[in-house]
Amino acid sequence: MAAVAPLPGLDHLSLKEVRAHLSAQRVPPVHEWNPPDCGHSSMLIKRDGSWWHEGGEIKRAAMVRLFSSILRREEDGRFVLVTPVEKLTIDVEDAPFLAVEVKAEGAGEAMSLAFRLNTGDVVIAGPEHSLHVMDRHGEPAPYLLVRAGLEARIARTPFYELAEIALANSETAPGVWSEGCFFALGDAA
Repeated sequence: MAAVAPLPGLDHLSLKEVRAHLSAQRVPPVHEWNPPDCGHSSMLIKRDGSWWHEGGEIKRAAMVRLFSSILRREEDGRFVLVTPVEKLTIDVEDAPFLAVEVKAEGAGEAMSLAFRLNTGDVVIAGPEHSLHVMDRHGEPAPYLLVRAGLEARIARTPFYELAEIALANSETAPGVWSEGCFFALGDAA
């Protein structure tokens, strides 16, 4: 399987082009792999989305992208890097991904929201990829479900864009629509 290059940005793409890229994205079937635990990876994903190994930042985007493709969340809440032959725990300060850009297309219930992650992957909010806002120390903390218990924290700029959309909606509660689903943003908008 050939690797799909990450998207550099969503600003000049239509949602149709984003969907075409999305259909080409593939992640290994980590949910099918059950190797033995082999210890800790000495890796950390910081709140800002940066990946670290033994105290040094992993700066090669291709390496981060590779590691992110084999990331899984266990039923007990642990994050692990998993291959068919080994499983290593990884520390995550907040969420393993960061949504760094949003593209809105359509209006009202017909709106779709595509998010580009810090790994270059794309996620369209909807029935399988919900949005929610949590209160973290009195601050709104918005998240997007990426896959199987793995979330992306939505960075400040795209969250402000969501808040603008929510304020423009005439819904009773502030929120946004995507793929026919309404996601309340609570008092955070």
